[in-house]
Amino acid sequence: MTAPAARSSLALRRIALFEGLEEACLERLAQECDWRQTDPHRLLFTRASEGGEVYFLVSGRVRLTTYSAHGREVSFRDCEPGAHFGELSAIDGLPHPADAVTLEPSLLASLSPKAFVALLQREPVVAVHMMRDLAAMVRGLTERVIDLSTLGVHTRLHAELLDL
Repeated sequence: MTAPAARSSLALRRIALFEGLEEACLERLAQECDWRQTDPHRLLFTRASEGGEVYFLVSGRVRLTTYSAHGREVSFRDCEPGAHFGELSAIDGLPHPADAVTLEPSLLASLSPKAFVALLQREPVVAVHMMRDLAAMVRGLTERVIDLSTLGVHTRLHAELLDL
C-alpha cells in the first residue's frame, strides 16, 4: 500500500545529494516532490519501465536488483536512508537498468525526469554531487569488471568476503 506523505524540507536534509542546498531551495524542492509512504516488498519500478522518476529515500531500505535469463537474482545494492536512485533513466531517457523494491516500510520523495534535470541545471551543487556519484559508480564497475576478468572463482569469493 502506498500512502501520501507530508512534504518536508527537513526530511530532504537527510538526502546526501542535497547537502549544501539553501533552505529556500529545499522548501521549493519539497513542494516539487511526490511524497509517499510505502509498505515493505513494494515494487517501485522495473527494469523495463521507461521515463521513471528519481527517488530520494528518507527512511526505510530499497534494493536495486534484476534477474538473469535463467531467473537468478542479481542485486546491485541496498539503498539506505539518504540515498537516491533512478537517476540514470531520468538523465538518458532510457529504461531503468534494474528493478527497485522496498525491503521495509519506507518514506520516499520523487521527482519526474524533467523536474530532476531542471534541478541539476539550476543548482550547481546538486549537479556536482551527481557527477561525483556517477564517477564513483563508473569506478566501482570498472574494478568489478577487472576482478571478474582477471581473478579465478575462489579468489573472487575471497575478495567478496573480505569486502563484506
